[in-house]
Amino acid sequence: MLPYTTVLPKPLLPVGERPILAILLEQLAAAGATRIDLCVGYLGELIRAYLLETPLQLDGAEVVLHTESEPLGTAGALHEIPAIPEPFLSMNGDVLTSLDFAALMREHRESRAALTVVVQTHETEIGSGVLELEGGRVTSYVEKPVLTHLVSLGIYALDPRALAHLPEGHVDIPTLVAELLAAGEAVHAYHFDGYWYDIGTIGDHEAATAELAANPHRYLSDLKPESEAKARRDAPGSSR
Repeated sequence: MLPYTTVLPKPLLPVGERPILAILLEQLAAAGATRIDLCVGYLGELIRAYLLETPLQLDGAEVVLHTESEPLGTAGALHEIPAIPEPFLSMNGDVLTSLDFAALMREHRESRAALTVVVQTHETEIGSGVLELEGGRVTSYVEKPVLTHLVSLGIYALDPRALAHLPEGHVDIPTLVAELLAAGEAVHAYHFDGYWYDIGTIGDHEAATAELAANPHRYLSDLKPESEAKARRDAPGSSR
């Protein structure tokens, strides 16, 4: 996302009229989150300033910031958060999605898994013919096949016991998953075929912005700025 991320951390990049972080925080609060911990590093002081100066509709959810002294990775950052007593959600702060976070947490609890990965079907078209050989003899030739995979969306639900397997230092979630599997812990997959945009490139950002403009109801639901909510309440014929 250069050059934009030289002056703004990715969670503060606007998607439509608001930073992606604001949309995500309000989605989490609307889904029932009571505490939201943000682990920040690069330009984290701008995120702190934004949260201090901007009113958000968080339904009483508490937002707590933790500043990393060095990059700790997508899983290592969990070491910055004090003891977590119950299942929790972990994700990046630059994702636009229509995922039902409450439904994810319900399925995670029911699965009794140590960790749940949100997955989506992804198709990759190979731009050339693919051959299979036995020695020098061609046994199969498929022109431009489409391969289907289940890919991680970077959104996870974790049981507190998963943290006992978290190595120290810089650790990403795939390493934690490998540790859990090696320890015989259950890792669950939550299939999601809805809308998901990772704001990782300028093209991704443009696609997410266009999607939000065309279908705001998928992401904002009834979450509106307080001025708009007040206008609706004060409109003729409105009920309080």
